[in-house]
Amino acid sequence: MLPQCLVYRLGLVPYRTAWQLQDDLAARIACASHPPALLLLQHPHVFTFGRRGQAAHLLWDEAELERRGVEVVWADRGGDVTYHGPGQLVGYPLLPLTPGGLYAGTKPSEPLLSSRAQPKGDYIGYLRKLEQVLIDALAHFNVRAMRLEGKTGVWLPPDTTAGRGAPAKIAAIGVKVDARGVSRHGFALNIDPDMSYWEGIVACGLAGHPAASLAEILHPLPPNEAVEQAVIDAFARLFGYEMVIEPNETLSSGEDTK
Repeated sequence: MLPQCLVYRLGLVPYRTAWQLQDDLAARIACASHPPALLLLQHPHVFTFGRRGQAAHLLWDEAELERRGVEVVWADRGGDVTYHGPGQLVGYPLLPLTPGGLYAGTKPSEPLLSSRAQPKGDYIGYLRKLEQVLIDALAHFNVRAMRLEGKTGVWLPPDTTAGRGAPAKIAAIGVKVDARGVSRHGFALNIDPDMSYWEGIVACGLAGHPAASLAEILHPLPPNEAVEQAVIDAFARLFGYEMVIEPNETLSSGEDTK
């Protein structure tokens, strides 16, 4: 019998609200009072900087940010700057990644304060698996996507999108794994966002690498719900979970679903 992963389809959620929700859920997952979870949502316009972010990669000034309605947030995920906005599918997997269970050699009552007690997991392997989830989900719609050596994310080959001579990024990935080995943050897949917002940043710190969306290459564009379901199905296969769609009310109530 496969372990369960609860799926919450949350709609449009402000970035900071979703960040706090991840922290709250991760704490419950770490003490085994909540199963692993996958949050699927969209954000209002926001540029987020990761731990390797550089302020110089923000190209718009305050006046333009205000005119375009863009919030700027410095987050605790990996990577540099990226854009989130309506028309994107954002996924935040909250999974215990440590080998041998949640506590990986420590007792549940033991605080994880020292480097000896710090749980270890294959976090690079986790990133690659997230990429494969999106590659497989896109393949469901006959979209050929790929990895790019030395770079995180999911890319379209140069011949897929008209007018581009380089691979174009269709999904960004940036994650954090906390002291108890629970993952935060995740991926952003471009379905049909306003692509002009990428003009305001050097996305992921990679100059000369364009962004792309499904809307540019799929006609007709599948509904958001179909793309979400393809991601859920690929996630189940690759991570070995039974995916259970959960009512969103259980999040607001703080109900434990163990």
